[in-house]
This record gives sequence, structure tokens and C-alpha cells, in this order.
Amino acid sequence: MRNALTPARLTRAAKVMLNTLLIAIASVTFSLVSDFVQPQSAAAYPFWAQETAPETPREATGRIVCANCHLAAKNTEVEVPQSVLPDTVFKAVVKIPYDTSVQQVGADGSKVGLNVGAVLMLPEGFKIAPEDRIPEELKEEVGDLPFQTYKEDQENVIIVGPLPGEEYQEIVFPVLSPNPATDKNIHFGKYSIHVGGNRGRGQVYPTGEKSNNNIYNASTGGTISKIAQTEDEDGNVKYIVSITTASGDVVEDTVPAGPELIVSEGQTVASGDALTNNPNVGGFGQKDAEIVLQDSSRVVWLIAFICLVMMAQVMLVLKKKQIEKVQAAEMNF
Repeated sequence: MRNALTPARLTRAAKVMLNTLLIAIASVTFSLVSDFVQPQSAAAYPFWAQETAPETPREATGRIVCANCHLAAKNTEVEVPQSVLPDTVFKAVVKIPYDTSVQQVGADGSKVGLNVGAVLMLPEGFKIAPEDRIPEELKEEVGDLPFQTYKEDQENVIIVGPLPGEEYQEIVFPVLSPNPATDKNIHFGKYSIHVGGNRGRGQVYPTGEKSNNNIYNASTGGTISKIAQTEDEDGNVKYIVSITTASGDVVEDTVPAGPELIVSEGQTVASGDALTNNPNVGGFGQKDAEIVLQDSSRVVWLIAFICLVMMAQVMLVLKKKQIEKVQAAEMNF
């Protein structure tokens, strides 16, 4: 009976199991806490301004990454057919409306016209139609737009821009639909289309820095003791706003060329107060649409079914009339 479990051995085994359980709980707790304390860094920059582009310009939340730098929201519209047949060319029209009488702040601070751009995210298999497949009438509507694919292996995601906004408030994309007969990865059915349209410059650079198309705020509270003008490396005029705090320290805020100062010397400001106006007149908007890749044989069968139903209705009416005549004859008899 040397291997019999005595109370002492049971106590030692219970202690070992308890220690193992406590170590496991501590390890799991530490890993969870470390994930909250040191979260994984996330990269989300506009695809045209970053060296390492993400896999898709549309984030998991549904937002297109252009909105990370173009902070103002504006309207964008898209027009696509309700359904298309396989291996056919159709047009997708992206509308980017804005007031053409307004001007934006350029990089050098001067007033310039607004540029526009768009991103069109088509379903898998859809792509820009080859030159020899585009009808002449559609070529005139499209013009000489420089369409580019988002990535070399993603022909269904197309970007275009910047373009002069006065000429391109409507951008026409010539799209070629796929053919399930030649591509087994494509199936008939309903698909989603995602569109983003932008007008004007962004308020934030991909590095996180503000552009001059933005509001500049006071970094501290105090009295504006001096406003000096100077030039940057490119010869553009910028402002140095000196703020004297309550403790007597002087803090200098730099305002680049472009935004207009709305403060003056001797004025008291609080931390975060606006030093300039908001020069932005543009913005970004996105829109979702749906399109059906239709099977022509299904259309034929649908027409045949409708004709059959119509014939059945006519036959029922004729049969009813015949029965009424028979009943009337029997009553007269």
C-alpha cells in the first residue's frame, strides 16, 4: 500500500494544483493589462500620401481614409445602373459639387481654385474598361482623365485627381463588368460600390502636422504682447504671435501664411482660443451604392414567365365569359 493516497499526500497535491492555477490566472491578467497599457499602434493615413499603403482605402468601420486628413464633411453623389450584363461597358458618375466662386488657401498662402479627386471602389472583377472597348460617345464624356489603380493587383479600386474643380465637378468612370462564364470566381448577384469624393486641400498632413488650411489656436493663456512677421525657407510670410503668461513667461505660436489673424496685440486669450479664421472651404464625402450583375438568361426566363402569367390571366377571363354564357343559356332554357 505504498502508493495509497494519504491525507498528507492529498494536501500536497491540492497545494500544487492551487499554485498552478494562481500562476495561470496571474499570467492571463498580466497579458490583458499589458494590452490596455501598451496598445498596438495603428496606422491610418491617406493612401496617396503614405509610402506603405494599407490593403484597402476603406477602413473596417466603413470610413474611407481620405477623411483622416480632409476633416470637413461635404456632399458626394454617385450614379450607377441598377443592373448590368456580363462583359459590358457602363459608366459610373461621381458628382463632387461645390461653390465655384470660392477660393482656397494654397501652400504658399495665396488664393487658388479648388482641386477635386475621387476614389471608386468597385466589386471584385469590375475594372476600368480598355480603350478599345469604350464607345465613342462615352469617350467624349470621360475625357483624358488619368485613372490609376489603388494597387497593381487591385484593378477594381480606382483613384483619380487632383483635377481642376471648375472643369470636373462630375467625374465619369468607364467600367467594364466581369463575365462569370470566363471567371469562375465571379457570380451573378448584388454587389456594393463605395465612393469617396474630395474638394480642396486637407487640414492635416499624413505626418499629423497641421497644414495652413486650418485654424491655429493659442497654445497657452495670457496676453498677446507682440505679433511679428517673418519669412519661411520658401519666402512665404508667416506670423510669430508672442503670448505673455500670468507668470511672466513668453510663449511663441507660429502661424503660417494663409489663415488670417483675428487677434491683435494687447488682447487676452485663453489656452485653445482661435488665433486665426478657418480658411477651409472644401471637404470630403463618401457614398455607397449597389449594382446587380444580371444573367441575361434569367431576364429571358423572367419575360417568359410574365408572358405565361398574362396568357393565363387572359385564359381565365375567357373561361369566365364562357361559363357566364353557358349559365345564361341554361337559365333561358
